[in-house]
Amino acid sequence: MPLYIIVAVTTVLMAFLINPIPLKNSGNTITRKQMLNISALIFIFTTLFLVSALRLNVGNDYVKYMQFMHLVNHNSYVPTEIGFNLLVKIIYGLSGAENFLLVFAFYSFATILLFLRTIYRNSENFVFSFFLFMAFGLYFQSFSTVRYYFALAIALFTIPYVLKKKWLPFLLMILLASTFHKSALVVIPLYIFASLEWKRWMLILAGLACTTLFFLQDFYLRLLVLVYPTYRETEYLEGGTSIINIIRCGAVLVFSLIYYRQAIKDNIRNKFYFYLNLFAFVLYTCASFIPVISRIGYFLTVTHIFFLPAIVKHIEDKKQRYFFTGAIIAAGILYFIMYMIKARYDGVRLLPYQTFLFNEISLERFFA
Repeated sequence: MPLYIIVAVTTVLMAFLINPIPLKNSGNTITRKQMLNISALIFIFTTLFLVSALRLNVGNDYVKYMQFMHLVNHNSYVPTEIGFNLLVKIIYGLSGAENFLLVFAFYSFATILLFLRTIYRNSENFVFSFFLFMAFGLYFQSFSTVRYYFALAIALFTIPYVLKKKWLPFLLMILLASTFHKSALVVIPLYIFASLEWKRWMLILAGLACTTLFFLQDFYLRLLVLVYPTYRETEYLEGGTSIINIIRCGAVLVFSLIYYRQAIKDNIRNKFYFYLNLFAFVLYTCASFIPVISRIGYFLTVTHIFFLPAIVKHIEDKKQRYFFTGAIIAAGILYFIMYMIKARYDGVRLLPYQTFLFNEISLERFFA
């Protein structure tokens, strides 16, 4: 745990040095501030990448992924998508062995790079958004379900295309993400709906449609099994939701409604985030029967790292702005503490941290 705390604190402190500006000025030279930005970003990326890439058997699905890779390499059936399978074959083929460490390193590199690039490009307050990225455990959760978090990072990266109505690059990138984790396909309708200019009658119709979640559960589950046939007759069909996620989405919803006129009403980007949070709240409260609802919800709530700083920035009263900045930071720290307390439990398994640098690798140990 001390390692994770040091990593989180060090990278957040380094983020204070970053003030996102265009890489180059009017000439071909790079200013001192731009060089400082680049250096700080490289430090943050390198720190996060090394901690993730050098891990061994850290993350809830680490061994399961090793087994999947082994089966892919022997042309056996696996429930993973074609993008994951093809990547494994390419890396194993180039390395001439079952180099699962290199596969994990690739996912660490690509996922962290996409997240940092998106935060740098999209956030109105880089350090605030990066703090929330670390405090909400998004970085640490990428140690598990590596396919999903890679797809999540791609989905987050596509948001500017959605806001600019550039549907072709958006669809192509989501289709790419779905080749690594098919759950990414849910963002196509959800992100498009969130980008609409919602009228009152549209909200009423959407509310009526949501009521079907209570009496057509079997129908929705059958549709889900068509998309995820591997869920049939498994524990994944049991459903379930998270009280913490409901509280978090509810708190963000109340906060955004308080400052709706100041921060959201005339801001296309913030309105998009507002509807994503609203959709997530509805899903967590009304669709708990949907298997692993969190996998859908995270595609929506991941934007909290942008939405909360954006609302705070538009609060006109300085005292209120400072108060809510402190409140959100305190909530983030509390969330991080709670997450670290669960770090040893099944479902997280971040502790104890191990690295292959100081441990002998024995495949028999993992496949026994």
